Amino acid sequence: MNLTTLTLCIMASATSAFSVIKEGQKVPDVTFQTRTRIESDDENPFDWKARTTADYFGDKRVVLFSLPGAFTPTCSSTHLPGYENNYEKMKALGVDEVYCLSVNDAFVMRQWGLAQGLDEDKTVGGLGFKQTKLVADGAAEFTRGMGMSTQWDKERGFGERSWRYSAVIDNGVVEKLFIEGDAGGPIQNSGPDPFEVSDADTMMKYLESAKKE
Repeated sequence: MNLTTLTLCIMASATSAFSVIKEGQKVPDVTFQTRTRIESDDENPFDWKARTTADYFGDKRVVLFSLPGAFTPTCSSTHLPGYENNYEKMKALGVDEVYCLSVNDAFVMRQWGLAQGLDEDKTVGGLGFKQTKLVADGAAEFTRGMGMSTQWDKERGFGERSWRYSAVIDNGVVEKLFIEGDAGGPIQNSGPDPFEVSDADTMMKYLESAKKE
């Protein structure tokens, strides 16, 4: 066994115990607890609304990118802004919606979106923002089902979070998947937080090539 093979074996042993989803497979069936805008003069005019995997991914082709945490440096400076800035271009390439998912609660995700300058959807029944939609996977159920759960308790004090990845999902089935790092899945308590293939530019190149085909 050469050094490269040994290194990959060690990295694989540190990945999530959940099986990493593959292209051609269906995304996990879960229920997300979201906040929806209601008719109210209260300073917090929202109520809880359960949304399922089918609500987000059924009968549509979407771009999903997932990241370790709201308000964290790379996520805030590059990852989310890249997709937000390319939102209309992605829709023109055959995408119905763009979702940003993180293991954070709905309150944190909304405040992060506001801090990022995203244009909030203030219509009654609205579920967030007008362009990139922020999906709160607070209990990490979707993240675990994708095989993308990672513990960052020792390295960053985060606890359970999502590994960084992006995907095109067509009617609930993974069409294309970009996973950061060389292990093919999340690394537990990873020192590095790689950001090379889940970025908006890589996604744009894929969408452009897929449209030509």
